[in-house]
Amino acid sequence: MAVALGWSESKLSRIETAHTGISDSDLDRLLTAYGVRVEERARLRELAGRGRARAWWTPYRSSVPDPYDEYLALEAEAARISEWEAQVVPGLLQTDEYARAVIEVGAGVGDPDTIQRRLALRMARQVVLTREPPPVLEIIIDEAVLYREVGGREVLRRQLARLAEDSLRPGLTLLVLPFSAGAHAGQTESFMVVEFAPGSRGPVVHIEGLTGGLFRVKASEVEVYREALDDLRERALSEEESRTAIAQREEALRLAAAS
Repeated sequence: MAVALGWSESKLSRIETAHTGISDSDLDRLLTAYGVRVEERARLRELAGRGRARAWWTPYRSSVPDPYDEYLALEAEAARISEWEAQVVPGLLQTDEYARAVIEVGAGVGDPDTIQRRLALRMARQVVLTREPPPVLEIIIDEAVLYREVGGREVLRRQLARLAEDSLRPGLTLLVLPFSAGAHAGQTESFMVVEFAPGSRGPVVHIEGLTGGLFRVKASEVEVYREALDDLRERALSEEESRTAIAQREEALRLAAAS
């Protein structure tokens, strides 16, 4: 095929393995070589464009596990993201100093360069919140997240101030699961359910692990996590109550620092 296209074997290999993108002209030559019907070409050109748009994370690939590529692709294309987090503020809402504190204690992270690249990637991910149209975002955090002093007390206080601002963001629902909720369906793990535009693909569950993310795509498994979200949502404080809880905790930290 490379000979027929007038390309080197290495160029074809880089395109096939997604180590390099493909230009519109090269894509047209490839579609012609494969005999793709005219009616199919517009759809494939659209997919190629979406692939180029989501490949902003390519410079960071060397610093993260391979499955993270798939996670970033899902997040970039999501129409709705529903996340339950029991330990820390979710990455899409983290400040840079809070994110650094989380990354520094991650498994398999040692050298400063890797830490810096992962921090840059985490901050760059937040562009998904400002895209048009942005995904609908629902985040439920355990009340313990408001008390765990990741990075120290002042880092946490500033993170909570950021959360208070984000809670007012259109399209974002931020809920706090109080200690008084007792046992609940999400006690064993934190997770995210990612949903896409109708007719594109089915929902995917992502679970973060020490050595990389795990994905669940079977309808029966996804339904288990959706039911868990329903339970968490029912037990959580309302949006206004959650906003108050965040503000009160931030104020308590502010007063403690001033005393």
